[in-house]
Amino acid sequence: MSLTAQIKALREKTGAPVIECKNALMECECNEEKALEILLKRGLARAEKKLHREVSQGLVEAYIHPGARIGALVEVNCESDFVARTQELRDLAHDLALQVAATAPTFLSPQQVPPGDCADPKEVCLLSQPFIKDPQKSVEERVMETIARVGENIRVKRFARFELGV
Repeated sequence: MSLTAQIKALREKTGAPVIECKNALMECECNEEKALEILLKRGLARAEKKLHREVSQGLVEAYIHPGARIGALVEVNCESDFVARTQELRDLAHDLALQVAATAPTFLSPQQVPPGDCADPKEVCLLSQPFIKDPQKSVEERVMETIARVGENIRVKRFARFELGV
C-alpha cells in the first residue's frame, strides 16, 4: 500500500490532519497499526486539554427501541453550532441514547453517586459503563474520541430513559 493510501486510511479512521497522519506513519516506519495508536494517544491528549472549555451549543437525541416500549433522550453539548450540526456529534448522541435505552444507567458520572452507595459505577454511571458497540472502551472514552475528532469540548449534560409499565 502506498504512503498516500495509508495516510488517507488513517485520516478516515481518526479524523487527524494529513500532516499528522504522515508524521505518525514516518515515526513508526509505515506500520499502520502503530501509527493509529500514536494518533489516538495524541488526539486523546488534545481532547483532555479542551475539557475546561465552556459548552453552550449542542443537540438532543431521541432513541425509541423497536416495539416502542423503551425510549431515551440524551442532551449532548459542544462549543459551537457548527459542530452541533456535524455527523460525528449526531452519531455520538445516537450511540449515547442507544446506550441509555439498553443499559438503564442511574447517574451520569461516578461523582454523582451518593456517598455510601455501594453500587458499581460501571453499572449505574453512564460515562463509566462499557460502550455497548465496543466493550473494550468506556462510554467516556467514546466521548473523548469524538472530542479529538471534532476539535471541541463535548459534554453529556443529561439523559432520561422511559420504559412502559415501569
